[in-house]
Amino acid sequence: MELSRPWQIARDALAAFVTAIFMFPIFWWALTSIKPISAVFDKDRIVWFDFIPTTINYAVTMLGQSRSQLAIDAGIGMGVAGTEAYDSRSSILDSAVVSIGATAVTMMVAIPAAYALSRMAFRGRNAFLNWVLGQRFMPPIAIIFPLVTTYKWLGMRDTDNYYLGWLGLMLIYALMNLPIAVLLLKSFFDDVPKDVDEAAMIDGATRWETFCKIVLPMAKGGVAAAAVLCFIFSWTEFLLSLFLTTDIRTVPVKIQTFVTSTGNEWGFITALGTAAVIPGFIFILLVQRHLVRGLTLGSLKE
Repeated sequence: MELSRPWQIARDALAAFVTAIFMFPIFWWALTSIKPISAVFDKDRIVWFDFIPTTINYAVTMLGQSRSQLAIDAGIGMGVAGTEAYDSRSSILDSAVVSIGATAVTMMVAIPAAYALSRMAFRGRNAFLNWVLGQRFMPPIAIIFPLVTTYKWLGMRDTDNYYLGWLGLMLIYALMNLPIAVLLLKSFFDDVPKDVDEAAMIDGATRWETFCKIVLPMAKGGVAAAAVLCFIFSWTEFLLSLFLTTDIRTVPVKIQTFVTSTGNEWGFITALGTAAVIPGFIFILLVQRHLVRGLTLGSLKE
């Protein structure tokens, strides 16, 4: 039944209102990143747009520029630590390397596993799927102690070897993202009719050739959506990075260090936080259609 014009307008207005409610914190976060501290901590009123924008928060955190005493006197900053305490370029590099590496490892395992679960019938397949899903329910805090002990014993802490610290985070992030990646990719492979596989193998293609040259290209949108989701989960993860690393500081851990003894550096916190949101936001926009379809566990069936 098609809604009348007034009801359509009311529906769209309600949708816009709900969207605005969810987007407002992000808007306020971004707005705060270009405010001077005097505007952030104005005791008499809430400062909306009547302030002089500043880019020093981004210059210090993203470019490593020095925050001069003049900027402090002008009310742009309030901490007492040196410039290196707020320079976040190494943290961005750490997050990028770990997130991209973890996503690559996850996809290398999840893609063939999801295809096998989609195409091959074996005893206990449903129980195995439930077990895979159940792994995502376990909170990371439950395994922190044995994980830290194991990493230290294997020499995979960044205090022992910086590059092994990267590898350790990649592996645990990949393990954390694997269940959702397998289930998401399986839903996309399920959307490709099995008749396609059978026709290819009748024409002489092997199972591997059918997978690589026919099925995988047909599900490339779903693969991209799963990869973006894994990247975002790795990029924003805080707890495991906090406990497993010392010298390596990913972006979420770096932001936490901006809480100083003299107060919270809200300008630097919001600047780095806003910059950290942008990559995930762009990736989601690029694959949103595939992502929504995949999260419904398959909208097309044979």
